[in-house]
Amino acid sequence: MVSTTSLLGSGGDPHRGFDREALPHLPAVYGFALRLTRRPEDAHDLTHDTFLRALQRFAGFTQGTNCKAWLLTITYSIFVNQYHRSRREHDSVQNDEELLMAAAAPLRTGLSAAQAAAEADVEAALSDLVPDFRAAVLLVDVDGLSYEEAADVLGCPVGTLRSRLFRARKFLANRLRAYNTTERRRS
Repeated sequence: MVSTTSLLGSGGDPHRGFDREALPHLPAVYGFALRLTRRPEDAHDLTHDTFLRALQRFAGFTQGTNCKAWLLTITYSIFVNQYHRSRREHDSVQNDEELLMAAAAPLRTGLSAAQAAAEADVEAALSDLVPDFRAAVLLVDVDGLSYEEAADVLGCPVGTLRSRLFRARKFLANRLRAYNTTERRRS
């Protein structure tokens, strides 16, 4: 994770309140970054870049507005501009890492093998979504942002966000339907 001391710098006036407003959202930003990048190292870098950019621009942040949405907007912007381009280079390494992480999931988290398999299926389905659809689902269904806030983060109209969510949810439902049917038979 990103340390708070490396983010706060000298603590000048333009940054006053940054630790109170922004830093509580560090876990949410990292989680969003991890789901976007699908690699812990890249998520760490993306989170670090997000908080550095937020610190640099904190003087322009309007107190009383949704800081979490502001930070997620920065995260998504950096991801699209920087990390999305380099994703193709990491695909082969990422696939090997995902297999290792899925195998170690029950050991790491204490989940049963069935729970770990279900979690891996959901994560795999999410990772198969195109980035815009995945980001919409993560912002609304995982991070709990309103449609308006998520649309602001993604820089699109609310109608476009709703369309992306509909298509993403339909894809996920179809992709996970086989899993759901198999689980009902076991019960």
